[in-house]
Amino acid sequence: MITIGVEEEYMLLDPDTFLPVPLAEQVREAAGLGPIVEEAEVQSELLQAQVEVATPICTDLEEVGGHLLRLRHAVGAAAEKNGCRLAACGTPPYRQEAPVPVTRQARYLAMRSQAPQLVAEQLVNGMHVHAAVPDRAMGVAVLSRIRVWLPVLVAMSANSPLWDGNDTGFASWRTVIFGRWPVSGPPPSFSSLADHESRVRSLLDSGVITDTGQLYWQARLSDRYPTVEVRCPDVQLRADTAVMLAGIVRALVATAIREEKAGAPLPHCPPELLQASNWHAARHGLSGLLVDPAGRARRAGDVLCMLLDHVTPALDEAGDTREVTSLAHRLLQEGTPADRQRQALAEGGMAALVGLITEETVAP
Repeated sequence: MITIGVEEEYMLLDPDTFLPVPLAEQVREAAGLGPIVEEAEVQSELLQAQVEVATPICTDLEEVGGHLLRLRHAVGAAAEKNGCRLAACGTPPYRQEAPVPVTRQARYLAMRSQAPQLVAEQLVNGMHVHAAVPDRAMGVAVLSRIRVWLPVLVAMSANSPLWDGNDTGFASWRTVIFGRWPVSGPPPSFSSLADHESRVRSLLDSGVITDTGQLYWQARLSDRYPTVEVRCPDVQLRADTAVMLAGIVRALVATAIREEKAGAPLPHCPPELLQASNWHAARHGLSGLLVDPAGRARRAGDVLCMLLDHVTPALDEAGDTREVTSLAHRLLQEGTPADRQRQALAEGGMAALVGLITEETVAP
């Protein structure tokens, strides 16, 4: 069984102005002192209005869901104690005129010096899924096989339609914000581990990036763990939707490992087409058309079903089929979190939207 772990990033909002507030250290410390949270599970992020949580290593989706709810409740309670609210949104509804302070860590301060405007606008929250791989060589093979499916995950997870109080027209504006960094978007296809290492070394030697943490590909090898890290989803409103995405990512990785061992040919997708597909997914979410891995425009629901068909044997093997498919069908019926944000805004204004992104964070 492939083990998995999930990281989630959240925004801290003022309950009256709905603006991001730089209280991350206070919230992290308050959560870390609680009896149900270990310090390592609640971490700092780039900007002081964000907090990140990380689950322990999990073997089944029930564990993932239990840890995410536990962490969301603990950090949410810590936020309330400090006069703010925890929000599971890919972008905040508003931003203040002055940038949110950067967390006082050397790496983050260096990033601000390198790209001050990008850092000031990095008020984006994602969900990262780590799936174990046997070794780095297999990890590289997995990256080259799952990359064609990443736009579908972008569309499914879209939860960032607003920026500065306005609808951007994008379902995942976070994807656009992140795409401005020099090494970002879908990863390239690699021929081998040596090819991967050589190309990463060239990026580092160029000085354009200063460390491998700035490889902001939507899927990458982890430097800290023996995992592939899939980073393309926006943070999710609900924990059970995050569980669904974690199950799909694990199944994608398991399927890629099986195909690699069987010597199946790599899926071919030119980088320009994959980049365009990713942009299109961020723009439209599951509304209308998506581009499938073969480059054909199809109804979004059909492409999602193609993904589920692709990973069904792996879902069956893990015992995840029923849970993942039922949650995917709910997603098709209710729409993406971005759709739900827009609906709340249209029906009840900004207060209703903020209620959605804060109250659903800790919903069972």
